[in-house]
Amino acid sequence: MSATPKKKAQPREQVTLEFPNNHLLAELAGAHQKNFARLEQKLAVRVATRGNLVALEGSSEARDRAASVLRALYARLEAGESASLSDVDAEIHFALEGPARPAENGNFGSPSLKTWASRTTRARTPGQLAYLDLMRTHPLVFGIGPAGTGKTYLAAAYGAHLLYERRVERLILSRPALEAGERLGFLPGDLKEKIDPYLRPLYDALFDVMGEQAMKLMEQGTIEVAPLAFMRGRTLARAFIILDEAQNVTPAQMKMFLTRLGEESRMVVTGDPSQSDLPGGGADGLNQALDICAEVEGAAIARFGEKDVVRHALVTRIVAAYNRAEDSSQGVMDQGVGRTLARRKDQT
Repeated sequence: MSATPKKKAQPREQVTLEFPNNHLLAELAGAHQKNFARLEQKLAVRVATRGNLVALEGSSEARDRAASVLRALYARLEAGESASLSDVDAEIHFALEGPARPAENGNFGSPSLKTWASRTTRARTPGQLAYLDLMRTHPLVFGIGPAGTGKTYLAAAYGAHLLYERRVERLILSRPALEAGERLGFLPGDLKEKIDPYLRPLYDALFDVMGEQAMKLMEQGTIEVAPLAFMRGRTLARAFIILDEAQNVTPAQMKMFLTRLGEESRMVVTGDPSQSDLPGGGADGLNQALDICAEVEGAAIARFGEKDVVRHALVTRIVAAYNRAEDSSQGVMDQGVGRTLARRKDQT
């Protein structure tokens, strides 16, 4: 009986990229080449370096994706930005999920927002990129989706970008001062000290995208952070206005806020209808506004999903688990309703 000859392993094809700056190439690789390791793990390629050359080995599709990620990250480094693991994950996400974006003027990856002299922000998912595109083209945008998808952060970043480019004169951020079931009780201090705990998430977003400059602009009145009740009776002209936590807004409050929009202003409304703290748990004001404004010219709706969560990886899994649980409970409820209707039909 003759032995079956072994098939010769087919050599895997390679593509080689050249990066002229060895110092930036070291940053691109990361400490102990952790960025390259993440690329190998997520895109099923093998990365090898020699001098200022990076060789990518794998399938044609995997090589193309890995090459686009490396070019995008290197372009960030050339612009003075970082290339951390979260940045690597963001570009991998675009390579896997988003449509191919051709390089413009030698720039790769998602476009950056200049939020101040030494600060830039980029979208990290295709959903976030679509959100930014809507903010560029529509005076009113609703950002709807679960926690951790960057709805408020990107809105604050885009507002800071417009302020930095002097395309608006003011940045106004608001949210309803509604207790989320914690029963905070009497808070000491003046009015500002009483409402600051409710507005802290907006302060956090501002300081993250603008740094210490945010405090200076707040002292000058260029940036205003205020509860929703303070918007009544105002006309907000030449401003970028953000309403956060809109799932906690009543229909009357929502109408009041939307009609504050003045000349040369833009407005973004963010919220998660599944996390309303209103009596009954329904996001009535937000849901009504989404229905009414769906066909209004100049208004747009960006919807985020669990794939757009950019916090800790565990947050993505938690959001997915909650979605599965809600779908399951809804299915059980529908079955119960179906059985009840069937019994009533039999009785008649």
